[in-house]
Amino acid sequence: MLNVSNLNRIKTQMKDQTLIAVTKYVGDQEVKDLINEGILDLGENRADVFLEKYLRFKDVSIRWHFIGHLQSNKVKKVINHIDYLHSLDRMSLVDAIEKYRNEPLKCLIEVNISQESSKHGMNPENVIEFYQKVKKYDKINVIGLMGMASDTEDRNQIRQQFEILCKLRDQIREIDDIDLKLSMGMSNDYLIAIEMNATYLRLGSILFKEDN
Repeated sequence: MLNVSNLNRIKTQMKDQTLIAVTKYVGDQEVKDLINEGILDLGENRADVFLEKYLRFKDVSIRWHFIGHLQSNKVKKVINHIDYLHSLDRMSLVDAIEKYRNEPLKCLIEVNISQESSKHGMNPENVIEFYQKVKKYDKINVIGLMGMASDTEDRNQIRQQFEILCKLRDQIREIDDIDLKLSMGMSNDYLIAIEMNATYLRLGSILFKEDN
């Protein structure tokens, strides 16, 4: 169930951030509770589960954020039902979006800031070149960068990884004079992301766990 006290505490901690409630492990009642609390930015990371939820809540003005790895063969099914894609990470996905999307899609380039082989995302060294390629596509509107820090208690390590996104944002700003948004911060490290002026926080378990 939705932990309203946690949600309210997080709201007071945020500055100008947008809270994206990650709903992959919760059911329809929790989604309804979020909507009733005014949370309309929802995140999903599995195409099939997203489609089921989208159809059940298609009459609600939800802003759907697809935050997981999107397989190219699933693009056609989901791409015209999402408002944001946080996981743009390869040219084959760009080409599939260009083929199937009806109108420009707000995209964030996913960067593997932890350099862990188990995580998706681009090598930071390749992001600038990738950005310069994809910004020329009609259906791709790059609005930001997304990253997932290591699952660690080492707060300095998390800060250093988030700083990779900040530096890439600054480099792109020098190229195009645009201020990209930053999607960083999850249930275990969102306070650090707030300190570092993240735009989007992707929060799941902290919104639904019971108080001890």
